[in-house]
Amino acid sequence: MFNAILVSQQEDNSSEAVLSRRETDDLPPGDVLVRVEWSTLNYKDALAITGKGAVIRQFPMVPGIDLAGTVEQSDNPDWQPGDRVLINGWGIGETHWGGLAQMARMRSEWLTALPDGLDLRQTMAIGTAGYTAMLSLIALERHGLTPESGDVLVTGASGGVGSFAVMLLARRGYRVIASTGRVEERDYLERLGAAEILPRAELDKPGRPLDKARWAGVIDSVGSHTLANACAQTQVDGLVAACGLAQGMDFPATVAPFILRGVSLLGINSVYRPHAERAVAWSRLATELDLDRLEQATSEIGLTEAIAAASDLLSGHVRGRLVVDVNR
Repeated sequence: MFNAILVSQQEDNSSEAVLSRRETDDLPPGDVLVRVEWSTLNYKDALAITGKGAVIRQFPMVPGIDLAGTVEQSDNPDWQPGDRVLINGWGIGETHWGGLAQMARMRSEWLTALPDGLDLRQTMAIGTAGYTAMLSLIALERHGLTPESGDVLVTGASGGVGSFAVMLLARRGYRVIASTGRVEERDYLERLGAAEILPRAELDKPGRPLDKARWAGVIDSVGSHTLANACAQTQVDGLVAACGLAQGMDFPATVAPFILRGVSLLGINSVYRPHAERAVAWSRLATELDLDRLEQATSEIGLTEAIAAASDLLSGHVRGRLVVDVNR
């Protein structure tokens, strides 16, 4: 028997999340059984738990798009009992039971070996949020961004992806402009490495098709008007990495930034990246993150607290990362 958060669909098509006791026989098919030690609570997980977003594709579902633990059983020779592994993406928590549980059965090709230099808890403090921020940074740099290019804007900077983007950019020498709706988090963001704080209200309303050029690069986890304004204020030949939709999935923009300034909009899909790209991203995370700053950006809860914490996260009352100890 093991504990898991289980989301079930009700007769009125609403959903309900409860802490449930399950048998390993209840787990979906897969060739590797993992004893989960740590998971996370991401924005997507909060939507799944509260039923406020169409995240779950089939019911019942164990949410949790991240997990880290130890291989218990394996039918694949690439993985042996005792191997320490992590998983993020691949549709877990959406179409396949995910990480907010003490046990998980997974497909072997979804597993990533624990990176050198990180423990299991630290990989979940990073989780999909840090991994996505790193993929965004890699994309920007692959297209030519350097610290000498100019300021880099990070939207949603107090959230998970945003916090990591600030940390990673600052560590590599970029001057970071952190946009947030919680200006009371100034000290927190400055400790992470932000050089300037920009109130969210300056970006989240309808703006001009083309505005004053302010930054060379952008990592945006917000979408909607915020992304549109970020593009409109990007410098000539600047780069914008779009990796989230906290404000909305609409993009109320014009082509002006792209054809008049040569701005490039780079889409970041963190869910189905091939292993080679994952290995590079996790290797860089292990070597480039300031682990002291990582701890500053991390809070810990138990599995029994995750359902209540989901509402707090959606209401903007959580900063940084929430790691989940699934054994308490």
